Amino acid sequence: MNKKKIIVPLTLLLAAAFYFVFFYKNKALKFVPENADAVVLIDVKKLTGQYILSFIAHPSKWTENKAKDKKTISLKDSGIKTPDFLQIFHLKDTKFSEWYCVVELKDPQQFSAYLKSCQFASKGKNIFRKDQIFVKIEGGNGIIGTSYQAFDHIINKLLFQSPGKNMLTADEFIDNSLGSISFISGQKIQNFSIELKADEIEIKNTSETGSLASIVADIQKKNRFLEVELDARNVKKYARFFDEKLADSAQIGYLKATANLEQVNDTIISYGYDDNFNEIEKKTFQKIIQPNYVIDLQSAATGRTWEYFQHKKWINAQNQFTAIPFQPNNIERNNSGFIIKSTRKPIVLSPKIKENYIFIRNSPLLISSLSILSPAEKKLLSDIEFIFYGNKAQDYWVKIKAKKGELPLILRW
Repeated sequence: MNKKKIIVPLTLLLAAAFYFVFFYKNKALKFVPENADAVVLIDVKKLTGQYILSFIAHPSKWTENKAKDKKTISLKDSGIKTPDFLQIFHLKDTKFSEWYCVVELKDPQQFSAYLKSCQFASKGKNIFRKDQIFVKIEGGNGIIGTSYQAFDHIINKLLFQSPGKNMLTADEFIDNSLGSISFISGQKIQNFSIELKADEIEIKNTSETGSLASIVADIQKKNRFLEVELDARNVKKYARFFDEKLADSAQIGYLKATANLEQVNDTIISYGYDDNFNEIEKKTFQKIIQPNYVIDLQSAATGRTWEYFQHKKWINAQNQFTAIPFQPNNIERNNSGFIIKSTRKPIVLSPKIKENYIFIRNSPLLISSLSILSPAEKKLLSDIEFIFYGNKAQDYWVKIKAKKGELPLILRW
């Protein structure tokens, strides 16, 4: 037999197999319900390709010997069918913290064993929970969420109904990036790309980030834990996370804030009795993390804003603004608005630059104070240097900057 006649079809067969394994993607988003108002897509094949290239480029990773827990089943043996696009969504009229994802299962029993090996506790009716993650096995699918409240709705809308004519596709959300975050309002979809780089993650809807990057460079020189400056439009957006009507009721048109963290000694006074049943005072001391801060709130109607604060009982008899849990502080009223200052160690408000941004610098004090986190979660957070949000007109940019390391983020995390 002529060898050329064998080599040519074999090469074509290998090329076709390579294409289907690494590049062909089913772009139908059958696990995004019609009443989703936000969607996060991750291009799994693109992520896998980026991981492989990074792995090849870093030989030190080849010989890494990780101790494996024999009781824990690996993700590749979890019984999950690897999707082309991981589809994470938020449902309209649910809490901001509630996000869901549906995955197809190759073997539901194997997936159940995987969950148990990862310390998920069974809650009955094929529902499992670990911390704030809930999982329900429904036939050949697994529903994952930060809550279980919408599980029945998702089952009825996605799993028990035939795909609708208006099924969304990945092309509506993602354009050659690793992932995307999209917000849906009626027929309008606003997309933000997600890019994973060597030591940073970027979420943005523009390639022109020069002016926002210059803000980051200037803020980094100040060595503050927190720097914030927001106009009325941005204040309203962030106020919705706390109360849908807060921004309109308080009529805040501008916010500027600066804060630092400090470890202080806190005195705890308790009372007990001695052997003669006399009441005695006991003092114990503990170290706690407290912020020192100053906040400038501006309003075009300071009188109405003040009345709103009083109606909400956020101002006590000592003129402390109790909506901020870190006490003591003092609120002062002026012609343009209000100044709220911590009184233990006052700091100076940074100069206004008339831009919209939030800058949070990581701090060992912050990590140590988060006792609810596991050691693995603390390790991951400690690798972050800062988080920045910037907005200019219709352009948005979020940057999560990690500390420089020998390995890129995709191999570290």
